[in-house]
Amino acid sequence: MFSQVINQDIKEITNSMLKSKKVKLLIQREDLNNPDCMGNKWWKLRFNLMEAVRQNQRIILTFGGAFSNHIAATALACNKLGLKSIGIIRGDFTANLNPTLLRAKEEGMQLQFVDRETYRNKFNIDWKSIYGDFYLIPEGGTNELAVKSCEEMVSFKDFDIVCVPVGTGGTFSGVIRGLKTSQFALGFSVLKGGDFLTAEVKKYVNTSNWSIQLDYHFGGYAKVSQQLVTFMNEFKRDFSIQLEPIYTAKMFYGIFDMIKNNYFPPNSTIIAIHTGGLQGIEGMNQRLQSKLWKID
Repeated sequence: MFSQVINQDIKEITNSMLKSKKVKLLIQREDLNNPDCMGNKWWKLRFNLMEAVRQNQRIILTFGGAFSNHIAATALACNKLGLKSIGIIRGDFTANLNPTLLRAKEEGMQLQFVDRETYRNKFNIDWKSIYGDFYLIPEGGTNELAVKSCEEMVSFKDFDIVCVPVGTGGTFSGVIRGLKTSQFALGFSVLKGGDFLTAEVKKYVNTSNWSIQLDYHFGGYAKVSQQLVTFMNEFKRDFSIQLEPIYTAKMFYGIFDMIKNNYFPPNSTIIAIHTGGLQGIEGMNQRLQSKLWKID
């Protein structure tokens, strides 16, 4: 499942605005990379799960929120590999599991719900006294092994700027480390108050050919607006590519807005990483029913 790097699908999209600005926009379709563990999570889990198997660890413990792509991917990958998975989940959803958590449970993950204060202090808790020995993967899957794996994500090299949605900074850090010095990486924070992400990335990166855009979080993690939902639906209609609201829709909205406002020089080639995460759409649509919005 993780022994070989997958083939990558890169597609150019265009419209009248892109043509008028003389910007070439490519999409690397990591949403198509692995049906069992979609998107950047395949890359972030790859070396970690290989290391867990090497250490003869049979239990994986990790952390995440209610709509976490990382939780869903970890549960599925561990099930495929015959490993037990434990997810420490922020919040109480025991009465009515959303589609993400239900899928994780169906894949065999043991879900442990904790309140937000406990979750904030999760690294001060002796989880091994509760669950015994395990291999720990951090929230979002970001650690040195994940970053090292993501260095290989962008094998196509004929571009000027690579754009990546940013949650914990692991995927972005790895992509930066895989760049040539003449290339630039632009991250799009999905978190409100994402200023701390620069320091997180600097833990893994010692170059300066990157920056993080903080203006397109739409209110914060897992927050959406009618404007964003409309953009997603129009994007799917125009380009036949499904985005999801947590990461990729915010990044592509930002890219189009910045191209419109002449941020990128004419004749630039941009490659944007579609990091997957489509499993979260069903749960988000349940949340949006009360507002009569729907992601197509």
